[in-house]
Amino acid sequence: MSDLAVSQAPLVSMQGIHKSFGGVHAVENVSLSLKAGEVVAVLGHNGAGKSTLMKMLAGAYPIDSGEIRINGALTSIRTPTDAQHHGIESIYQTLALADNLDAVANLFLGRELLTAWRTLDDHRMDADARKVFHRLNKNFTNIRTPVRRLSGGQRQVVAISRAIYFNAKILIMDEPTAALGPEETAMVADLVRQLKADGVGIFLISHDLHDVFALSDRVAVMKNGRLVGTYATKDVTEDEVLAMIIGGKTPAGKPQAVT
Repeated sequence: MSDLAVSQAPLVSMQGIHKSFGGVHAVENVSLSLKAGEVVAVLGHNGAGKSTLMKMLAGAYPIDSGEIRINGALTSIRTPTDAQHHGIESIYQTLALADNLDAVANLFLGRELLTAWRTLDDHRMDADARKVFHRLNKNFTNIRTPVRRLSGGQRQVVAISRAIYFNAKILIMDEPTAALGPEETAMVADLVRQLKADGVGIFLISHDLHDVFALSDRVAVMKNGRLVGTYATKDVTEDEVLAMIIGGKTPAGKPQAVT
């Protein structure tokens, strides 16, 4: 592939992806792409295949067949470490934070910074943590408080900070505003917009259509392991998206977005 073609390639291109568990086809021949600075909402009922598709991109499941390209280059993602190597980070609804540790310790959990003498570089970790937290939320100052005592919005700041500190270019966000109040939901929405402006590509899994229409550039709807369709968010209505989710019906007369 030429340098020009690579430079114009999407951040992620998943083509013809298949995944089965026993005799169950969880994902069948799904193709989906993501550009820099774009939010693609991946929608569908529980069991539709959206989480399985995203877990293959995140390295939690190996793909059975199909291909994944990152910036145009064919890529093998077999483990979460492989995904992180390619700038892919995931933020799940449960956040996977260690409740007994403070925000700084959670930011570097499993990837702690070391001094030249191979001891923990607490000073650098504290300074770097303050910078990245301040970038996302200038009012987040209680960074030495155990995260179990933080608000839901502050916990999301910690999780998102962990992703962007380690240079995530592709972010998978699974129900990022679930169980949050209106003010904290607005905070997370602002974080998503900031990440978009920074050129981060985001796959957004959400059941909240208000979030989907407020934040996404495209919607990709799955049902029974298959992709129903992908549309520019501005070209469809909530009712049309619901019809795709529930009945697998594509909107009449509307062109699909390129996947």
